[in-house]
Amino acid sequence: MINTYSESSLHKTLKDIYALKSGCRTEVKQNGKIYDIVDQEDNVIEIQTKNVSKLLKKSMTVLQSGKKIKIVHPVIIEKHIELYGKDGTRISRRKSPIKGSLYDIFDELTGLYSVLLDENFSLDVLEITMTELRIRTTEPVQSPNGRRRYRKNWNKTDKILNEILKTHTFCSAENYLKLIPIQCFPEFSAKELSAALKTDKTLPASAASHAHLMIWVLNKMNLIKLKETKNRSHYYCMADTMNNTLCSNHTNPK
Repeated sequence: MINTYSESSLHKTLKDIYALKSGCRTEVKQNGKIYDIVDQEDNVIEIQTKNVSKLLKKSMTVLQSGKKIKIVHPVIIEKHIELYGKDGTRISRRKSPIKGSLYDIFDELTGLYSVLLDENFSLDVLEITMTELRIRTTEPVQSPNGRRRYRKNWNKTDKILNEILKTHTFCSAENYLKLIPIQCFPEFSAKELSAALKTDKTLPASAASHAHLMIWVLNKMNLIKLKETKNRSHYYCMADTMNNTLCSNHTNPK
């Protein structure tokens, strides 16, 4: 039976995994808000499969209370799509050609940069494989959220976690700066950053498209700064406080 509840199976599974720690409570009302997971010390864990920036107000509420908050966000490295009929019979299963990467996270951080380096804030980015369930409709329809440009003869009904391939925890400046390929040092433009990401054979081609947004977020976090403009391109380098530390022990995330 295909799940039709607003909370996807993916969200629920990740919530259950993180709540396994003894004493954790789920769906806790606190400070006028409802949190996914709260531990015995009132620290918070929020599972967010999309629109991570919407958690800014929740994050600030927790941080201002002196507690810790961890946001858990999955990026889809591999997705399978299963299409079902109204009677629950599976019609087809296929692998999606779209592949995600760790760099997709920068699409989600534009509204959170002000809290990313708070000592009580951390971000877990999970590289996952998942299955998206769809149900066939008798005629082309708009999606429930109304975002389709064109109507289609199916609707999404659920997302199911298949496997967590790797977990990346971001809780310091160094964690974020290590996402810059080492060949970009000592200074780089968005074009050069994009080219460096393209040469990494472990990444899908889509990773390079995040170069401009990555620079914007890291600049807003005061981790990199504009150094100069050459040939109409902006060149960036690490902020002075980070340069010596990172250049001496930089390694690329794998």
